Amino acid sequence: MKSSPTTERVYFLDYLRVVACFMVILVHCIEPFYLDGVGTYIASHSDALWVTFINSLLRIAVPLFVMISSYLLVPVEGSTERFYRRRAERVALPFIIFSLAYAIIPAWGSGGEVDIMGNLKVLSLNYLPLSGHLWFVYMMLGVYLIMPIISPWLERVSARGERIFLAVWLFATAVPFIRELALSVRGSEGIWGEASWNEFGMLYYVSGFIGYVVAAHYIRKYVDWGVKKTLAIALPMLVAGYLITALPFYAQIPDTYPVRDTIQLAIDMELSWSFATLGAALQTLAVFLLFRLIRRPCKVYPAFEHLSKNSYGIYLAHMFVLVPTFSWVSTWGVATPIVMFASAILTMAITAAIIEILSILPKSKYIIG
Repeated sequence: MKSSPTTERVYFLDYLRVVACFMVILVHCIEPFYLDGVGTYIASHSDALWVTFINSLLRIAVPLFVMISSYLLVPVEGSTERFYRRRAERVALPFIIFSLAYAIIPAWGSGGEVDIMGNLKVLSLNYLPLSGHLWFVYMMLGVYLIMPIISPWLERVSARGERIFLAVWLFATAVPFIRELALSVRGSEGIWGEASWNEFGMLYYVSGFIGYVVAAHYIRKYVDWGVKKTLAIALPMLVAGYLITALPFYAQIPDTYPVRDTIQLAIDMELSWSFATLGAALQTLAVFLLFRLIRRPCKVYPAFEHLSKNSYGIYLAHMFVLVPTFSWVSTWGVATPIVMFASAILTMAITAAIIEILSILPKSKYIIG
């Protein structure tokens, strides 16, 4: 998401925003190697390894976007009304425009047929199958709604108070694993007040993406580490987080290939891949701290800055480009990781060119953010 026009650019955030945008696209180029649209499908052991090895790091992309926005916007300055209006103009309106585009424009391979009225009915309540990546915007709008509410607390709370909250939140990121333990011990996933009729357990209100908002504020206000201390803390966090993310995923994959199963297997496999679980949280915090070591621009910074400004538009539009691009690259007959990265690079380059053209239009900020 873009910062305010009056905000001085923070160099490392531009680099990080572009990297996170590419990560999201790469995630979507990896999905066909373990999902086939109706269930779980993994063609070979090699594909299973590549999916696990690469995608287990990419789970940080969405949390990074949350931290980038929070680093720039929290605590919220000015009135709540002004803050909401700016988010509506720069985030919600482009989201609505692209959601309608996905509802109206035929999907690749559909033969030009599109059920516009049916799509609009679905869109009134949620995203469409083709625009599944837009779940992120719904979540991000929810985060924006809460920012003015927690900002007064962040302005008053001490550093120790924030650390206590972050410690509780990090513990809450382990709740999905604790639920699995509860299921094996007592036959029910519900823990600490959760039940089939009550999802609001004890840690509900200190879980989820809110922790990334507080973490970004804490890092901006209190963390001023040198290179050695940052590396000493961030690198072990990165390794630990990656192992917590990757190993449970790989352990759930059956050892007979090709793997063909229902979508439930993929859901079970992705437990440790959830964006607000312990492994993803540790990796996200570590990568954010490492990028924060970038204190000045380099020669290629202008290109990153430009891509960073257009990154929201690239995110919104990329699925239009990714589907045909991936289909084309898949015919090359090259190795799995080459298909993944080539598809992602081409998708980002082509989408960036399209967004650049759209940016020439009057009032383009209301279209591409």
